[in-house]
Amino acid sequence: MNAVRLPAYEQVKAFVKAQITQGAWRSGDAVPSESALQQQFGVSRMTVNRAVKELAVEGLVTRVRGSGTVVAQLHRISSTLAVRDIHDEILERGHEHSTRVLTVEGLRADAALARQLKLRAGARVFHTVLLHFEDGVPIQFEDRHVNPAAAPHFLEIDLTQTTPTRYLLEQAPLTEASYSIEACLPSATEARYLEIKRSEPCLVMTRRTVSGVHVASMGRLVYPGLRYSFGGKFQL
Repeated sequence: MNAVRLPAYEQVKAFVKAQITQGAWRSGDAVPSESALQQQFGVSRMTVNRAVKELAVEGLVTRVRGSGTVVAQLHRISSTLAVRDIHDEILERGHEHSTRVLTVEGLRADAALARQLKLRAGARVFHTVLLHFEDGVPIQFEDRHVNPAAAPHFLEIDLTQTTPTRYLLEQAPLTEASYSIEACLPSATEARYLEIKRSEPCLVMTRRTVSGVHVASMGRLVYPGLRYSFGGKFQL
C-alpha cells in the first residue's frame, strides 16, 4: 500500500493522536513542547502551533498557561468500551481476514445523516461499503459514513489493507461512542453479499463514534446470525 503523504501539521497531529490512542500518553501527561516537536519533525513553529491548537479544539489536549500542553481528560468510554476491529477479531481466532471493497465515494449528506453526524444538510461526507471475510466466508457487511473533519484523508487509504475502524482509531481517537444491536432481516443487497437467504436473521450493530468536537463516523455492521455472536465483559 502506498503511504499517504500528510501535510506537515497533520503529521504532527497524527503523531500526537497515535501516542494517545495507543496509551503511551495518558490523561494529564505532558505533551512535548512546541520547540521539541518542531525539532522532531523539522517544521516551523507556526506549523506545530497550528497542530496543537487544532488538537486542543478537538478536545484531545489542554493548553495550560505557564505549564505547557497536557493530554486532556478523555471520556471514560475510551478505557471501558472496546470498539473492536473485525481484522483483529478474526486474527485472534486464528483465522484469515480479507476485505472486498464495494463502494468508496464522497457524497452530500441528506437531512437525516447530517443530523446524525452533526453537520449541515448537504455537507460533504465520505461513504464506504465493505464486505469482510473470515477464511473466505462473508462475516460482516459494513456500511459507513465518515465526517471529513475527523479524518480528511479517509478516502485515500487502501481499505483492503487497513480497516476503517483501525484507521479511525489511529487518526480520530475515540472520546465517546454509542451503539445499538438488534436482530433484523437483511436487505436484498446484504443477503446477496453475505450469501444468505433474506429470511435468515442477522445481528445488526449501528455505531456512532465521536472524536473530540466531531462526530467521526456512523456505521451499520451486519453479521449473519448463524455465523456470529457478540461477546464482552464488564469491569466495576
